[in-house]
Amino acid sequence: MAGAFAVTGEGGQYDGRMTWFVVLSCMMAAMGGVIFGYDIGISGGVTSMEPFLKKFFPEVYRKMKEDTKISNYCKFDSQLLTSFTSSLYIAGLVATFFASSVTKVFGRKPSILAGGAAFLAGSALGGAAFNVYMLIFGRILLGIGVGFANQSVPLYLSEMAPPRYRGAINNGFQFSIGIGALVANLINFGTEKIRGGWGWRISLAMAGVPASILTLGALFLPETPSGLISSDQDKAKQLLQRIRGTTDVEAELDDLIKASSISKTIKHPFKRIIQRKYRPQLVMAIAIPFFQQVTGINVIAFYATLLFRTIGIGESASLLSSVVTGVIGVASTFISMLIVDKFGRRALFMVGGIQMFISQMLIGGIMATQLGDHGTVSQGYAYLIIFLICIYVAGFGWSWGPLGWLVPSEIYQLEIRSAGQSITVAVSFIFTFIVAQTFLSMLCHFKAGIFFFFGGWVIVMTAFVYYLLPETKNVPIEQMEKVWKEHWFWTRIVGEEDEKIKVQGV
Repeated sequence: MAGAFAVTGEGGQYDGRMTWFVVLSCMMAAMGGVIFGYDIGISGGVTSMEPFLKKFFPEVYRKMKEDTKISNYCKFDSQLLTSFTSSLYIAGLVATFFASSVTKVFGRKPSILAGGAAFLAGSALGGAAFNVYMLIFGRILLGIGVGFANQSVPLYLSEMAPPRYRGAINNGFQFSIGIGALVANLINFGTEKIRGGWGWRISLAMAGVPASILTLGALFLPETPSGLISSDQDKAKQLLQRIRGTTDVEAELDDLIKASSISKTIKHPFKRIIQRKYRPQLVMAIAIPFFQQVTGINVIAFYATLLFRTIGIGESASLLSSVVTGVIGVASTFISMLIVDKFGRRALFMVGGIQMFISQMLIGGIMATQLGDHGTVSQGYAYLIIFLICIYVAGFGWSWGPLGWLVPSEIYQLEIRSAGQSITVAVSFIFTFIVAQTFLSMLCHFKAGIFFFFGGWVIVMTAFVYYLLPETKNVPIEQMEKVWKEHWFWTRIVGEEDEKIKVQGV
């Protein structure tokens, strides 16, 4: 490609530069993040719209409007309402294991295509729903789409990107999630004002727009070099030359061939990944998505509008407040894209963790002292809570948001990459489901203490990163295993395993 960003390799890295071919391909693939973000934003918004609640969840509507004795914290406590949100994640959990096989056997591109098509069908069903069962079945189809997209898109981005800019490119996935959520919040804010009470249908059906773009765009996406290497090395070399903007790709091609040769010997990658030599990757595959969900971000993403209504802000103002937090999330993720490959993953994890912890403690403290079971907080305190939520969202936006997807996607060797990413996505779906299904009930019982609960988890995850996560910036994926061998803790595990292999080979 003639057009490219100047990128020079550092010691031990491959030659090449950031080409427009890579940028455009990754922008199209990142639409998988837009559909995920749109769903998060739209589901949180429509559940605060009174016509939607009246049609599908009349008991919640009655409690909100007529029950003056019920606690502020318990107005929206409904297992059926949370099932509307969380059913997507059970479907996504199941779908991601099918997506793993599709991704490994057929490549990343078919998995992205399948995700877009399923999401498109689900959005049509949701927009046309006339009862709660049709609504939830549409959510299940959306979950299948998200399961395929979340399994394949982060891998696609990591494999297409040059090592030096892999962080920025992969963070584009979380940036796209933020864009999707922001667009959803804006649409909710507009459709809520439609007279006749059918605006929620537009909100749900509009998910078909990014899904259509992803489905059609996937038809024209190139497969990644890692996806091609096992079937056609010549095509893989030609693609490498095109995406790197140089003919000198032998070093990267050799590493891909070696990784592919090892991968071909692995018949059962899920059995392989539990072996001792892959213990660091397995721990990260489970811990990072778990911690990402217990930051409490999905409380804000799913239920921000309901939370704002809990503290006494009106329906329209609650939706507008969600737009503001969406803008903050997108802006902070964009900043992360610019600085992650300069300052590294660990530094952003540390700063974001401290920021989230402090803001959660302050929000919990204000709600504990100012918001009782009945009545509302003063306008000043309500706006202070919104401000602190924005601080919290910004902290997540440049740390656990994008890095929760980036780090797992870049640490796996090729022979366990598809299995590892499936575990990451599955764990994410499991705990997203648990948080989504239990939050409104937890809010009812914990009240303001819910923020102290998630704040405690932020302390744990920040300490985990500080002690157990090595820095991975600028390290080629095919050479990533060396960071574990050089880490003070993990070398005791993978180093001992290497010694055993050497002894057995003598």
